[in-house]
Amino acid sequence: MDSPRKDVEYTPQDKASKKWDICVSFPHMKDAYWMAVDYGVVAESQRQGVKMTLVEAGGYTNLNKQISQIEDCVAAGAQGVVIGAISFDGLNNLVSELKAKNIPVIDVINGISSPDISAKSLVSFGEMGYKAGEYLAKMHPKGSGVVKVAWFPGPPGAGWVEAGNKGFLDAVKDSDIQVVDTKYGDTGKEVQLKLVEDTLEANPDIKYIVGTSPTAEAAMGLLRDRGLEDKIKVLAYYFTPGVYEGIKAGRILAAPTDSAVIQGRVAIDQVVRILEGKDYLKHVGPKLYVIDSSNVKSFDKDSSLAPDDFKPTFSVE
Repeated sequence: MDSPRKDVEYTPQDKASKKWDICVSFPHMKDAYWMAVDYGVVAESQRQGVKMTLVEAGGYTNLNKQISQIEDCVAAGAQGVVIGAISFDGLNNLVSELKAKNIPVIDVINGISSPDISAKSLVSFGEMGYKAGEYLAKMHPKGSGVVKVAWFPGPPGAGWVEAGNKGFLDAVKDSDIQVVDTKYGDTGKEVQLKLVEDTLEANPDIKYIVGTSPTAEAAMGLLRDRGLEDKIKVLAYYFTPGVYEGIKAGRILAAPTDSAVIQGRVAIDQVVRILEGKDYLKHVGPKLYVIDSSNVKSFDKDSSLAPDDFKPTFSVE
């Protein structure tokens, strides 16, 4: 993420030259964020005419399951692999083994530390965290009066979470934002709801809840039930349909979007280009921007969210 960057217009190829067999692995499909990425990989696989099989490991605690699912996929004939990684370092041996078999691996969304990755379709979650923090810091500059914030970065050990945590803290450090509680946990809504409840018990004087999209969605309902919507505001540091609806309804203040659908599409285009020996961009990420009440009705929704009628899809034949 620290390498120099430049703006480009990304143009996917028209069609694959043959029906390549692509395996896609996600940490889970428990929230609408991964549904958006699923929509991206499905739509692009259909458009290019390749076979795609998607596996999901059921949660961020299931690293071994993710590894064995990918191994099974490759044993069944996958020629290229796209991985939304559960762990930043935990898949490195697998990636090296795949490289030795000449199977290209695309790192999508979450980040993998292996030098054997063929390409990356991802943004910096550090910058996503930073954008959310910067939004708050501008509202509460140094000397404006200290406000207390509870922060929920996501599951411990995931690369995107460590990056998001650092970005958020860097953005607020020279403001009057005081982070009084940081709680890590899986991005299932029940887990996040429990974390938010515990935090409200311990810190009844917080003014903001900031965290993952499931955190924001859980907090929105809880604050409404407890009549605290006017006292405590909510921000997310990435974008889902629940967050979109929350911003439209005025229940969530803002969230940056990383155009998750586009990242899924680009990952498929990258792996097909590599398999065909064509030129490809090694690291691609859509431009980040913040959605709030000022632009929620005008931004390109289809680049960030799956269509309302889209169902989880695990294969394209």
